[in-house]
Amino acid sequence: MAKVYLSIGGNLGDREQLIDSAREAIAARIGTIKKSSSIYESEAWGFESENNFLNQVLMVETSLSPAAIMLEISYIESKLGRERNGKGYTSRTMDIDVLFYDHLILYTPELIVPHKQLHKRRFILEPLKEIAPDFIHPLFSITINEIAISCTDAGKVWKYEPVNA
Repeated sequence: MAKVYLSIGGNLGDREQLIDSAREAIAARIGTIKKSSSIYESEAWGFESENNFLNQVLMVETSLSPAAIMLEISYIESKLGRERNGKGYTSRTMDIDVLFYDHLILYTPELIVPHKQLHKRRFILEPLKEIAPDFIHPLFSITINEIAISCTDAGKVWKYEPVNA
């Protein structure tokens, strides 16, 4: 079984419900969720939006190959209302990214693992370091904690507090 770290999140629709639905679909179609970070809220990254994102990182044990995971992710995102227009970063109901697949290094047209931007994105690093602070990045040979400390992303990221809590 492979240990796969996935980032899930979006900024359109019922963000909390979409996170729950993504988790359910991942558990049903990809593998067993072994660890989950808290849910974090953040400003949009790479584009302007009035809607903040909710994000969570999951560690999933799976028997699926990276290519099979990408097919499942595409299906899940589509079922949750994701529309792709091919024009860079935009608001979305759900985005699911493969951050790591064990310690595999993979470069294909469909998938790059480890995720090529995770070290530049505080909204990924904060939840990732919560569940895997000592995971060693296979390209950088340093821990997630160390990457988070040196990250220059100034975007605001905070633990999400539901309005009804």
